[in-house]
Amino acid sequence: MSAARLAALSTALVALQAVAEGEGAPYRPTPGADGVQRVDIVGGSYHFKPKRIAVKVGQPVEVSVHMDSGIVPHRFVLEGPGGKRIADFSLGDAPQKVTFTPAVAGRYVFYCPNRLLFFKSHRERGMVGELDAEE
Repeated sequence: MSAARLAALSTALVALQAVAEGEGAPYRPTPGADGVQRVDIVGGSYHFKPKRIAVKVGQPVEVSVHMDSGIVPHRFVLEGPGGKRIADFSLGDAPQKVTFTPAVAGRYVFYCPNRLLFFKSHRERGMVGELDAEE
């Protein structure tokens, strides 16, 4: 394999790893005919997908969350800028929804706060994501 091909392959692998770790471009929902930005999030096995989301300020956002297959219980907590709690519910097979309209630009964090005794919390194990409200 030539040095150029090896370098290209190496660059592609680094880019794929960055996307897998949530460092790639955020998911940007297209507003529906009603103007609502809809996002479907799947949680489970200590992850949320998508992990990074970008929405527009001043437009309603509907987040639908359900659990991937598995037996470990998870929750979904969504906090706005400044830590104000917007949602907190258990995850299951049936989607749970929360609708809100971000009034100001900022970072909204979502995570699973569950923790088994003597172990790291699910959030510490990577079950965390961000929703950025942008102008």
